[in-house]
Amino acid sequence: MCIRDRYQRRVRVFQYISRQAMDSTAVLPQPGVSQFWPLELIDKCIGSKIWIIMKGDKELVGILRGFDDYVNMVLEDVTEYEVTPEGVKTTKLDQILLNGNNICLLVPGGPDV
Repeated sequence: MCIRDRYQRRVRVFQYISRQAMDSTAVLPQPGVSQFWPLELIDKCIGSKIWIIMKGDKELVGILRGFDDYVNMVLEDVTEYEVTPEGVKTTKLDQILLNGNNICLLVPGGPDV
């Protein structure tokens, strides 16, 4: 996957999130619609694939195994993508502990959703 495709995908995700934030009905509680706190939503992702966009030029895709109140995460079967001047560098990792301070965006389901 080329850098331009990854950039365009990232832009589409941010545009989607921006549209949801600008939608006034998304902010107001609606009858019959369940609402979640952010940590509850992350809790529902345990055991499934998640796409994590970090500060800087790194992205991670892996299976979420656990997290804490600071959103430090344990991931398994991780693929790390790092954008470098030479292109995208891909690294496979078995298991990692990720510091929550460096996370910008979480996308449940992974990048192919």
